[in-house]
Amino acid sequence: MKKYVLLFLGIIVLCNCSQEKTKAQIESIGEFPIMAWIGVPETETTVERFKELKESGININFSSYSSIEAVEKALDVAYEVGIKLMPSCPELISEPEKTAQRLMTHPALAGYHLMDEPCATDFPKLGAWVKQIQSVDKEHGCYINLFPNYANKEQLLGKDRVLELGEDPYIKHVELFLKEVPVPFISFDHYPVIEDNGVRTLRKEWYKNLEIITAASKESGLPFWAFSLAIAHKPYPIPTVSEIRLQMYSNLAYGAQTLQYFTYWHPGESTTWDFHSAPINLDGTRTIVYDRIKLVNQEIHSLSGVFLGSKLISVWHTGEQIPDGTRSIDELPNQIKSLETVDGRALVSVLKKEGRRFLIIVNRDFLESMTFTIKTEDTVKRVLKDATIIPVNNASEKVEIDPGDIAIFTWET
Repeated sequence: MKKYVLLFLGIIVLCNCSQEKTKAQIESIGEFPIMAWIGVPETETTVERFKELKESGININFSSYSSIEAVEKALDVAYEVGIKLMPSCPELISEPEKTAQRLMTHPALAGYHLMDEPCATDFPKLGAWVKQIQSVDKEHGCYINLFPNYANKEQLLGKDRVLELGEDPYIKHVELFLKEVPVPFISFDHYPVIEDNGVRTLRKEWYKNLEIITAASKESGLPFWAFSLAIAHKPYPIPTVSEIRLQMYSNLAYGAQTLQYFTYWHPGESTTWDFHSAPINLDGTRTIVYDRIKLVNQEIHSLSGVFLGSKLISVWHTGEQIPDGTRSIDELPNQIKSLETVDGRALVSVLKKEGRRFLIIVNRDFLESMTFTIKTEDTVKRVLKDATIIPVNNASEKVEIDPGDIAIFTWET
């Protein structure tokens, strides 16, 4: 009798293993790029620290180095761990061609960090600088990060720039940048969650910023990079998992192809900003935010088959009040018969990737969960957080999404 029981249990185990092997998933073509802005500092260039960075789910490190020799040391360590480097150093300014020639063949080089948040008056010299580097190295991009749209006109365009009637200073800023600086991607920062007297709210300009950058990305054919805040400072609170998810999943729903965290390592004391609670503190210890970004990064990497290489087709917003600069749903794909978000506010987008489409639904509320009801054709499937594809129940499903979280549906075309 014991022999038959063991045999029966063995059959169950084999069946379960077989089911696991045949489980349908969205396959990844690679690891989604995630960059640490102010990553592992020069003084901490060790295998252990770079491994810690990689364990958080970050695979690109931006740090400023005191010399090209320090960059080369960091590149070797990064390569050993499987991290890419986006460095800056004095020689990149003083001898750009010579520096690029010296670094360009290193397999851990991601690109060259040139400048953060330039004014339009800086664009001509930035364009010339990029061309100097590109004359030697056309493979690695030059990184220049743009202001958010809550920057003032003088920050964006300089005090002497005169706008025509009706011109938006931020749209003009982005337009001039792409005209004058030959970059391979558009990067911008915007930290939407702010706190006032203990109350957390979203900046009303955030989604408009994403709309402007997305439009510029489509028109130029360049991918865009976007941020999540990872360090508390005035007026930004210590980020929660829901807030990090909302920022990253909104970026991805709009089609971002690289994600960034400001900052990974504490940047140093500041009486102006009161920086605190970075993923890694000044003394090198981890905070709770390290665990939070690690959790979200694990989710993103699991879904890299959905987002990496995808292109935005359409994006909408639902709710009684939609964000400035966005639009309500006008026409869903034929495969989606109806979508109702009765008790919530959602970001809804459609991405395309080869012969597949993805419907992305993000809960815009980082404090409360939301429920939506979707009716689909039989060809539409649900994509879980581990990239598993499952049927939609009777082509109709009521789904609850946690604060800031995401739901994904897919079909083949």
